[in-house]
Amino acid sequence: MQLSASPYEERLTAPRSWWLISFLVGVSFALILLPFGTLPLLGGLVGGTAVASVAASSYGSIRIRVVGDALIAGEAKIPVSALGEAEILDAEEARAWRTYKADTRAFMLLRSYIPTALRVQVTDPKDPTPYLYLSTREPERLVAALESAREATRDAG
Repeated sequence: MQLSASPYEERLTAPRSWWLISFLVGVSFALILLPFGTLPLLGGLVGGTAVASVAASSYGSIRIRVVGDALIAGEAKIPVSALGEAEILDAEEARAWRTYKADTRAFMLLRSYIPTALRVQVTDPKDPTPYLYLSTREPERLVAALESAREATRDAG
């Protein structure tokens, strides 16, 4: 696999407030176990915080990458030759495309806590997916990486 001229990788991590919420879940477990003594209280604090932190971390471990001639977004892998025009969505437009403008057939890798997104048309006639909606903090860089990968694919082919 040939690497693109401008590789791109982004991890969509959970916001900091979620880590505070994870700790508060642990405090809640600790308070529930308070009548049983100090050791169960500490176990509830540590265990509840750990379980909530693992949940927050796993939700925030989604990656978007442009590698070689493919866009990898979460578990989807799409060749850049099957992608069309990319549209950068500001916060208002991104909200509209993940609510009332959304198509049920679209591939949506969305994180509502990330205000900007990228909408990429799928041009493959065999693919029923009309577009990809990708939450991203750096939509300009992602567009540049897709264009670079598309040009590298054209030059190689």
